[in-house]
Amino acid sequence: MKTYRTMRLAILVCQLGLILRSEAQSPTACITHETNRPPENTDISVTCGTEYMQMSIYICPVYNALYNESLMALNGQFNKAECFGTPDFTTDPPVLKFNFSINANALDVCHNRLEITSDVGTGIFSDFSNVQSVNISGVISSLDPSAGTITYRQQILYMFSCRYPMQYLVNNTELGVSGVSLAVRDNNGTFISTLSMHLYKDREYTESLIVPPTGLNLKTRIYVAVKATNLTNRFNVLLDRCYASTHPFPSNSTFYDLFVGCTRDGQTHMQLNGDAQNAHFSFEAFRFVEHKNQTVSTFYLHCVTRLCQVSQCNDLKPDCSSRRKRAVQSNQEEDNNSVATVSSPAISVSSQTSAAASESRYDRTLKAVIGSLGFLTILFVFIAVCLALYIRKRKIMQ
Repeated sequence: MKTYRTMRLAILVCQLGLILRSEAQSPTACITHETNRPPENTDISVTCGTEYMQMSIYICPVYNALYNESLMALNGQFNKAECFGTPDFTTDPPVLKFNFSINANALDVCHNRLEITSDVGTGIFSDFSNVQSVNISGVISSLDPSAGTITYRQQILYMFSCRYPMQYLVNNTELGVSGVSLAVRDNNGTFISTLSMHLYKDREYTESLIVPPTGLNLKTRIYVAVKATNLTNRFNVLLDRCYASTHPFPSNSTFYDLFVGCTRDGQTHMQLNGDAQNAHFSFEAFRFVEHKNQTVSTFYLHCVTRLCQVSQCNDLKPDCSSRRKRAVQSNQEEDNNSVATVSSPAISVSSQTSAAASESRYDRTLKAVIGSLGFLTILFVFIAVCLALYIRKRKIMQ
């Protein structure tokens, strides 16, 4: 009987130990901290990066609700180490950090959701009826360790979502951001820092174009590449419009469209667009008429760029049967709140052709004149000889 009571006491002690172990004990950093309270919707912050999404939640409310970091995971995936957060008690307030890549494989591991949506273009994109966004969402949820039928623990759910607009105004210097995320806490998300513009001097896009202080020669062909880097292979780059302006910021300045959809300048050639993670086109250097009294005409290049889902890029390319042609305009009104506009390095074009080119044309003209004179001389001598022979023959016959 005594042995039975001893065994029963040992079992009760073991069960009590398991219960105490499941009861999350607050860390020292949380005991007196002001966030040691029940969870609130504002306990989460979301960072929508170009390569990673990061969520931070206050960890003291998690312990206050009788949970800990081992009982919180992305989308209920408690059997995968990649789906757990990392506690950081050195910050104020202490937080539990979740960080995952937004490439296709990483999203699938923890069952995060990716959805492509389409909206009507507004602001600077009002000419485009179909502007896509990508929405990545999920939930950080708790796991109740209670073994019984009922529990007195409240369930914790932190929902998060990042919305990445896929159309931007890009040039070849810095990049701006715009966007909205849908989550317990609002935040900005954008793919724009993956985009860049580069100028080249050759059709293979290998030699960078360096603009000399004296400016490029007129009609120099400029090769332009807009590239996406560190981007999931779900998307390609699609250029909607590229144009030059007389000032670094395109609003309130004279501009000239190199192309808008299907309508393009006669010297603009499109090589690649919407079929890869880079887009290529070229145009010839020109001068703005308003710079007629200046030795060098300086302008800045801008491109309205979008990322399109590979399977839908062909549907988003412009309908060439319905686009209207644009001309040079001044004082264009744009909604700069919808997108950040930035300025490209100056592209300078000389008012004169190069000395070498002028000398070359002079040499060609001189050679043509000399050649013509030589031909005429030979012809004159030939006619004179024939005439002399004819006269001599007539005298002999007489």
